[in-house]
Amino acid sequence: MTGEQDLNQLLKSLKPIHNPGQFVFCTLKDLAEININDTILLFKEAEGYTVILKKDKADNLKLSYSFISSWITLTVHSSLATVGLTAAFSNALSCAGISCNVVAAYYHDHIFVNSTEAGKAMEILNRFSEQ
Repeated sequence: MTGEQDLNQLLKSLKPIHNPGQFVFCTLKDLAEININDTILLFKEAEGYTVILKKDKADNLKLSYSFISSWITLTVHSSLATVGLTAAFSNALSCAGISCNVVAAYYHDHIFVNSTEAGKAMEILNRFSEQ
């Protein structure tokens, strides 16, 4: 199953959902203090591991973070080879002054926006299906 590649079809069927909770990006040198089942994302970079966790999990572990976000999932199954999808929705959010951090997973794209702007971001993303 490779996912949809037609950009126009993808944009019309984004069907974003706002996942409940607040999420934070943290960085760690090792993973000894993290239960992998508590992570939303784990990515190894040269400087250490980036993890996305629910804010309350990070607080319980006394991890530092600087950005509290909301998590929006585009429920359309997009192909990893699709050209222009990220550019289209990130540009629309950018025009509204909303920064976004994007994770492209196998089935869906996931967007992390400032938690205070989730409602506005959802409105913008839902407009694609109206065009």
